Amino acid sequence: MNEIRLGTIGSGSIVHSVLDGVKETDGIRLAAVYSRTQEKGGALAAEYGVSKVYTDMDAFLRDDEINFVYVASPNLLHYEQTKKALLAGKNVICEKPFCTRAAQARELTALAKERGLFLIDAVPTAFLPNLEVLKRELPKIGRIRLVQGNYSQYSSRYDLLLKGELPNVFNPQYAGGSLMDINFYNVYLNVALFGKPRSAVYYPNMRGGIDTSGIVLMQYEDFVSESVGAKDTWGVNFFQIEGERGYLYVRDGSNGLSQVRVVTSSADEVFSEQDERDRRFYEVQELTRLVRSGDYDSIYRRLDMMIQVVEVLETVRKDAGILFPGD
Repeated sequence: MNEIRLGTIGSGSIVHSVLDGVKETDGIRLAAVYSRTQEKGGALAAEYGVSKVYTDMDAFLRDDEINFVYVASPNLLHYEQTKKALLAGKNVICEKPFCTRAAQARELTALAKERGLFLIDAVPTAFLPNLEVLKRELPKIGRIRLVQGNYSQYSSRYDLLLKGELPNVFNPQYAGGSLMDINFYNVYLNVALFGKPRSAVYYPNMRGGIDTSGIVLMQYEDFVSESVGAKDTWGVNFFQIEGERGYLYVRDGSNGLSQVRVVTSSADEVFSEQDERDRRFYEVQELTRLVRSGDYDSIYRRLDMMIQVVEVLETVRKDAGILFPGD
């Protein structure tokens, strides 16, 4: 594929970050915008210099200029909209948390493979250069015994929740909550590095039927991993892996991977192959490279791993009593 011609679904801050990356990347451009309202869609289109704005999904998917759809709608809509785009013959980039149920993730993955389409899970962590640095340096600390991750970022929408309102990010009807938003990155990085855990459990802080923060404990064969995620507190964001010969500390945690520090009895080293650019710049650059080179295998391997991530999230969420429509 010579050029990705992108149609977007959604108009939030993440979409703006992605489109900022698109402007800096050869081989990908914005072709059209879909929004439920002409006002929001028109504002996004005007900001990024396109004329096509759709408020009808079917008309949007019939546009032959669009060969890739970027799904960045509320969580619960990801499955339905991604499936509809794949059935329309469009390649898809789907924002995290991809799907709410593992059966959905398996279905979409099978559909993409069957039709020879790209289906990309848009987790910035997966595309960051320092993820490969982290994998490369991991053996230096020996046998792993403990893993800790924290991603805490107070949400302005939590203030609305306290006032009695129900924004989408805290609405069970839209598959909101801290686990599916902010702690997702911690669970994802664990699975990316170590595979699916043997067992897992979630201890959430609940308000109105949804988790505003919580801790996921994952038991592996040789070690235990603790993942903290919060939208109702502030904290120091980090990811630390402790082994028998040292430890590995990731500054800015699973969502940023801005620096990797490796400490052993013989050395204290710091590594980074990233600059201060928005992390989604790296995402856009790498996914564009993979698509233009026709690397289906790499993308399908990522999907197989994403299925494992969704399996963990679905299990711990339901066991904790957090239920979404369709559960």
